[in-house]
Amino acid sequence: MTPTEAEPLHLDSSRGRWVLAVTVLGSAIALLEATVVNVSLPAIGRDLDAELGDLQWVISGYLLTLASLILLGGSLGDRLGRRKIFEVGVIWFTVSSLVCAVAPTVELLIAARVVQGIGGALLTPGSLAIIEASFRREDRARAIGAWSALGGIGAAVGPLLGGWLIDAVSWRAIFLINLPIGVLIVWASRRYVPETRDPAEAGRLDIWGSVLVTAGLACGTFALIQAPERGAGSPLVLAAAVVGAAALVLFVVLERRSAHPMLPLELFRSRQFTGANLVTFVVYAALGGVFFLLAIFLQISLGYSAIQAGAASLPITAILLALSARMGALAQRIGPRIPLTVGPVLIAAGTLLMRGIDIGDSYAASVLPAVIVFGLGLALVVAPVTATVLAAADDRYAGIASGVSNAVARTAALVAVAALPLVAGLSSSDYQDPKLLAEAFDTAMLVMAALAAAGGALALATIRDDVLAQSDDDEPAAGTHHCAVAGTPLHGRARTSRT
Repeated sequence: MTPTEAEPLHLDSSRGRWVLAVTVLGSAIALLEATVVNVSLPAIGRDLDAELGDLQWVISGYLLTLASLILLGGSLGDRLGRRKIFEVGVIWFTVSSLVCAVAPTVELLIAARVVQGIGGALLTPGSLAIIEASFRREDRARAIGAWSALGGIGAAVGPLLGGWLIDAVSWRAIFLINLPIGVLIVWASRRYVPETRDPAEAGRLDIWGSVLVTAGLACGTFALIQAPERGAGSPLVLAAAVVGAAALVLFVVLERRSAHPMLPLELFRSRQFTGANLVTFVVYAALGGVFFLLAIFLQISLGYSAIQAGAASLPITAILLALSARMGALAQRIGPRIPLTVGPVLIAAGTLLMRGIDIGDSYAASVLPAVIVFGLGLALVVAPVTATVLAAADDRYAGIASGVSNAVARTAALVAVAALPLVAGLSSSDYQDPKLLAEAFDTAMLVMAALAAAGGALALATIRDDVLAQSDDDEPAAGTHHCAVAGTPLHGRARTSRT
């Protein structure tokens, strides 16, 4: 049997295990590049003489193209072949990782990160879509559960491994390690992964929609990052803000008029879908801001090594692995409103505890309690909010709804990373001063806590418990869906809600 034959696979077969391994490794490298690089920022800053705005672009450049193009990447896979687009994404990602690793200047590193995000946008949707389309119906839930669990283990090990590579070798090693992994993925994909596509996909690709949303996010990000240096009233900053806002408005107009939109706006007629995505945006903005500054703060102000900073957030990942599925089941049983109200409040509480971390404090006494409370709140959010988004959309929009949720989460992190230094009063090389950084971190965590708490208030006001209600005749799910931060998917299909 050749890999192009779309006969359903058994998970327990040799080929089925290879397909699972390929999709896990593919999603893992894209996920880790969005997290491990945070730990490397101080080292990059020292080596390339980069200012804070440059470091923001190292993170934001990747998130920008990933968030803007992930829906297009999913559409390309459905039309042209999921395996084909997945492999193109892996090759693209791997080559750009090599450019990142050898970049002699921060400007070239930023450009390579932007290109790397395109690869991530091509391979990320394909990873889960390959499993959904390749395995027989009775094996899909188990396959996706294994994919999520293994991906979670990778997320746990990644920052620790990245920190060790930074300390033992160089920050460049966190990009070089993608090369052998990328080669292995492409080889195994060509040999074992069947090609699948969606024959129902028709019409023209929404290229202009992708261009407009990318331009809008890029100009808005530029305005936020440049404002601390040039001033909010700078003609260049104002022009970028106006162009970005205009591009996003035109994107909405285009999507309303397009016969085949990248983002069907009728999805947002559902109050539950809109409310869940608003909660996602606000809470994930808080998460993005915390993870961006925490790794820098631990290294610059508290004197942690890169490996210590990478290990500091391990309790969060451990809590997610242990509790995400249970919290998803709880939301299915009692409804998502309470978890999505309490979870963000706990995230806010954990973020406020981070404000109490002072220079010279020990990890066990100050950092650990904060990350435990933060992790507990996150575990209450990740599975229920994703399940609510999917349940609120018609079944025919399940794929696009999942993509929208992922894109919203990435965009929220992008906005947070771009805006946080401006809000906290941190600019230029201030981040290299332990005291100045500690003061800015204190302000930033207060803002992030307020954002997270606002997410809880939004959930209380907009989310209904019956959005996940199942009737007795609902059949069990053949598949599950993955949230934007590699939490365990919620098992079982919820009956859709339309109001």
